[in-house]
Amino acid sequence: MTYRGLILDFGGVLTIRMRLNGEAFERSEGLAPGAYTHALNEHPDGVAIYKALEIGEATQEQWNQVIGGILRIDPTDLMRRALANLHLEPLMVEAARRTRAAGIKVAMLSNSFGLSPFNPYEALGMWDGEWDAIVLSEQLGVRKPDPAIYQHTLEQLQLAGDECVFVDDHAVNLPPAEALGIRTIHHTDATVTVAQLDALLERTMPAA
Repeated sequence: MTYRGLILDFGGVLTIRMRLNGEAFERSEGLAPGAYTHALNEHPDGVAIYKALEIGEATQEQWNQVIGGILRIDPTDLMRRALANLHLEPLMVEAARRTRAAGIKVAMLSNSFGLSPFNPYEALGMWDGEWDAIVLSEQLGVRKPDPAIYQHTLEQLQLAGDECVFVDDHAVNLPPAEALGIRTIHHTDATVTVAQLDALLERTMPAA
């Protein structure tokens, strides 16, 4: 199979693991280990505000206020502080660039962190010029794993599902892509993922 498109998640794929960033944030704010993860993934108000942010029904500043309140810390510019230790994963970024240089279309597909007042994509240099398509959940009003966001990404690339590979670090986000015929990779380690991509795209990837 010759693939013509590569779709990459942002946080945890093109960047270091989100868990590592969260742990660094907890240390910088003097929080108990696991407090930030609990606020985002287990506290009802935290879960609700993050979902609303991702689909554009809440602003980043509203997220700052709610999460700051749960954690009992200053909410000022909280998203920027929370992502201050999020860095790019060089192996994945280079793989994306090599893939695009080989003539394969490359898209970034992300459940959004919000874009204002802090744009994490722009801050890390992953904005216009690097992609054939950028799909952010807040701009569509749907988030992964809603099938509509994968279909929209295919339309932006002007490719069929069976022409594309999708990489995400959350297993729950893979089945809806697979249902559209997209080949999926569950990302757990950059070295492993890059090797898988090289194997899948070897017909069109140039030598490193």
